[in-house]
Amino acid sequence: MKRIIYALAVVCSLTSCAESYLVQGASSVSTLDGSKLYLKAIKDNELKNIDSCEVVHGQFRFTGLLDTVRMANLFMDEESIMPVVLEKGEINIRIDNASQSVGGTPLNEKLYEFIDLHNQLDNQMEELSHKQSQMLLDGIDEADINRQLNTEAADIARREDSLVTNFIVDNFDNVLGPGIFMMITSGYPYPVLTPQIEDIMSKATKKFKNDPYVKDYYQVATENQARQTGLHEAEPQPANANEENDTTD
Repeated sequence: MKRIIYALAVVCSLTSCAESYLVQGASSVSTLDGSKLYLKAIKDNELKNIDSCEVVHGQFRFTGLLDTVRMANLFMDEESIMPVVLEKGEINIRIDNASQSVGGTPLNEKLYEFIDLHNQLDNQMEELSHKQSQMLLDGIDEADINRQLNTEAADIARREDSLVTNFIVDNFDNVLGPGIFMMITSGYPYPVLTPQIEDIMSKATKKFKNDPYVKDYYQVATENQARQTGLHEAEPQPANANEENDTTD
């Protein structure tokens, strides 16, 4: 979840729009009362404040003009709390001790439906360690446990890949597609081409390919792969054993 929130915090994909947004928030977290909250988004390659407000008796509110639909993030001081899509309409934020959610507008509904499904898969993966401990206590052979849990982990990973890929494909032409694409690529130490990324790009629309982050990532990743392939091909190959032992009288 943290990775998703961090990635979405630094994404800014734009579409033409000249509307206003309204964010109505409510929180049952007592420590937020009296705190200053900020809406931040990327502008000119920097994370900048868009709006700010104070939490009063568990309520907060942002409103403003919207020249573009964009991904933003809700911050308390320098701490990122949750992503939000700034779009036309009344956006409703709910912050509890156990969860955070955003709804009321189409893209936010889509985003948090995805996040909920992704969290469910994360929880299933984390549960495998508890399941392993219980199976050991039940006296099940460790090799059998590992075989079973490895199979279950692979299935969860496959479903997660499918969830992410399908979500990006379904949202190629709005801010959510590039936002989740950044999520899956932000964990890599440098831009790389994975089978999942290749699959996504093979289906991508022109608009998605021309998103600034997607375009830059894919270009650098392609260059990195070409460079690595070239280095691999240039590596000296070991001489054939018979050639090494061959001597001339």
